[in-house]
Amino acid sequence: MTLHHRALNTLASTRLQRRTVLVTMAAGLASGTGLLAHAQADWPTRPVKLISPYAAGGASDLSARVLGEYLAKVLGQQFVVENKPGAGTRLGTEFVARAPADGYTVLYVAAPYATAEALYGKGLSYQREQLRPIAMAMHAPLFLIVNAQTEIKSVRDLVAFSKTRPGGINIGTPGAGSQPHLAGELLLREAGMEGINVHMKGDSVAYSELLGGRLDATLTAISSALPHIAAGKLRVLGVASEKRSALYPAAPTIREQGFPGVVASGWYGFMVPSATPKEVVAKLQAAILRALDDSTIKQKLLDMGLEASGAPGAKFATYIDDQTRKWTNVIRDANIKID
Repeated sequence: MTLHHRALNTLASTRLQRRTVLVTMAAGLASGTGLLAHAQADWPTRPVKLISPYAAGGASDLSARVLGEYLAKVLGQQFVVENKPGAGTRLGTEFVARAPADGYTVLYVAAPYATAEALYGKGLSYQREQLRPIAMAMHAPLFLIVNAQTEIKSVRDLVAFSKTRPGGINIGTPGAGSQPHLAGELLLREAGMEGINVHMKGDSVAYSELLGGRLDATLTAISSALPHIAAGKLRVLGVASEKRSALYPAAPTIREQGFPGVVASGWYGFMVPSATPKEVVAKLQAAILRALDDSTIKQKLLDMGLEASGAPGAKFATYIDDQTRKWTNVIRDANIKID
């Protein structure tokens, strides 16, 4: 065989080897893509962590467990609630933002998510772009309540009362930067009242102070106040929601009493790392919305002082943006700063 023929054979052999390698790589890539697609379609194949950014025992923790049990039945895997409280819900949020985007770490996000940037600024260790809204879950209506021994029977009565007090009124809230705190600031501004928000360690403490006459009003969740309301010791002036609440239908909204801008509530929903596959997102969203449409689930939530209000991810994202704009203005106008 001539040198020329050997060269041609060598070239042909090299081309064949390259072609074989490319075909093998393509097959491998196709196989990997197929396995990934299969894994996404089969999700979940192992337990899912549902991260609550609050301590155990509160509304976030308890409602997350109720929904987690339902999701486990529908999707065939455990939804294990993990409590990661601290830093105004930032610790739990950061944990999920940095988690693998595989659908196995889900954030049970709450209202402080929409106010974190305005309150903490550069103190945030995550970017909102790292998380994707999956579904709105529920609202926690805020009620304006006073001691029943007073003559205050409406929001306008409270406004009139505030004008008789040097420095205005004291409104009890369960913590600086909380949704009730911001709602209290909104009420003072919209009603033209003088006053301050006094921060307590939880709703129950605020109601004890109200019963003792050391606070003039509270604007917060109603659950722990219901026994005192039933006993005639506390009086509900109104609810800071768009419409009357099923939790206490007798209470008129603050809006219908002449203060249309006073709309505020706590809220909860679901988020995942933004790169989570769309197939997983769609499956999780459908299961959550199904849970929130279940009559038994709705009643369990009402018993906790929560109203189911399921909405898909796109609508939830718009709601979060609206809340962020609204409360950023309140925080700026009231010059609220959290260390």
